[in-house]
Amino acid sequence: MTPVETITDDMEQLLAVLPERVRDKLEDHPRLGELVEVVIDLGRPIEARFAGGFDVLGEQQATHEDIQQVVASVGEFDRDNRAGIERTLHRISAIRNRLGDIVGLTCRVGRAVYGTIDIVSDVIESGQSVLFLGPPGIGKTTKLREVARVLASEFEKRVVIVDTNNEIAGDGDIPHPAIGRARRMQVPNGCQQHDIMIQAVENHMPEVVVIDEIGNEAEAAAARTIAERGVQLIATAHGNALENLMANPTLADLVGGIQAVTLGDDEARRRGTQKVVLERQAPPTFSIAVQLEGLHRLAIYHDVAATVDQILRGEQVTPEIRQRGADGEVEIVKAAQLAPVSADPHNRELARLQREIQHVQSMTDHQRLFVKGLTRSKVERAVRELRADVTLVQDPAEADIILGSQNHAAELSAYSTDARQVISVRSNTYAQIYQALREMFGTANGSIEEFALRQVEEAIEEVTRTNQAVELLPQNAYIRRLQHELAGKHNFRSGSVGKEPRRRVTIYPD
Repeated sequence: MTPVETITDDMEQLLAVLPERVRDKLEDHPRLGELVEVVIDLGRPIEARFAGGFDVLGEQQATHEDIQQVVASVGEFDRDNRAGIERTLHRISAIRNRLGDIVGLTCRVGRAVYGTIDIVSDVIESGQSVLFLGPPGIGKTTKLREVARVLASEFEKRVVIVDTNNEIAGDGDIPHPAIGRARRMQVPNGCQQHDIMIQAVENHMPEVVVIDEIGNEAEAAAARTIAERGVQLIATAHGNALENLMANPTLADLVGGIQAVTLGDDEARRRGTQKVVLERQAPPTFSIAVQLEGLHRLAIYHDVAATVDQILRGEQVTPEIRQRGADGEVEIVKAAQLAPVSADPHNRELARLQREIQHVQSMTDHQRLFVKGLTRSKVERAVRELRADVTLVQDPAEADIILGSQNHAAELSAYSTDARQVISVRSNTYAQIYQALREMFGTANGSIEEFALRQVEEAIEEVTRTNQAVELLPQNAYIRRLQHELAGKHNFRSGSVGKEPRRRVTIYPD
């Protein structure tokens, strides 16, 4: 904990609802301040879980009476099987059997952390809409809560929180004091979140709307509506990084949406690209994206539109990295490196000529390829389909070409020399790998149909691996029909979801 932050956890209220033997063990526990959750499963010893491990709170197994004692002490469970303790941030989640009886409880500790938003205070004060990204448990909701308090109480703005399942402001009709003067609109369940978002703007005239976890197309559309009305939007979304959001057809609209565009021959030659390219469809809903890498470290994309454009062009983008040191001071670890969207035409022409030279070389010489951070079988398959004269090597020092994921950007740059080319792809997917190698080894330009059908093949592989439905990028009706036919040939079910021009195919597990 740094000198500038204060943590309030209302631990007494949580301990009060737990069975007495559990409460007695936790009250004297040396790591009580690090407690994350208490897990009570019928017929098993009760566990206390911490950020780094867990402790078993005695050998006695949990009984129906233990579970009912907790259930009787908390608020009613909603349709998502969540309840809370009034005027606290603690959350109690239930596990039920087939008959609907509760047989397990997860009692999660809720903490309000004050004084940590200064790491992005200039971003929040700018008045622009800001989207927070990051994996579960990294502190997105904690940041939202503190942002709402600062904007409402210190900057005296009209702030409305759209609070699904009372995640931000706690259980009960009276919100937790951690949100300051901000107002809270409760959402009974996630299905109604988009309606409450619109009601917040139409009925209560906010200057700022705060939302936790935009997760579906209706909520993304509501967010765009709010932003277009001139209201500052502060929200979180599913996705660990900006690239994840771009690849998610449901939420891509938050960053402007992605569409496949077929260029004319002259335009493709002028750009030095293939005829089928991906481009941003519209202005992004959020102007700024903040990617959380820890409670005290984050990456900031100050211009989402320019960042998305450059990622789609395959250019390297480096966000601004900030962190708070042990002394509580915020420092910029790495400045943003974002080339202008309108690049110098001379540099662009030079890059095109360099690609043509590399293309000629790749057609005439045997190449040795080293792969970093990508699935080798996918690379081997792409090499076979391209009929490229390539040998995969184990040592990067022996390679003529390095092919790797952007997640390994630092290592890839270290491999770069005048005699060796380094290629990076945005994600470890067959379509991305195939496209990169096709540009390198000179196979004829593919059509939009080829690109769309490769998406189907890749989706089928993922559905087979995860048994989860996969959505493809939006396409027109003709392309969707081809995608449905290909899915049917592989004996996979498919369907179209969304409205034009965002209508897209979904591949379902058997």
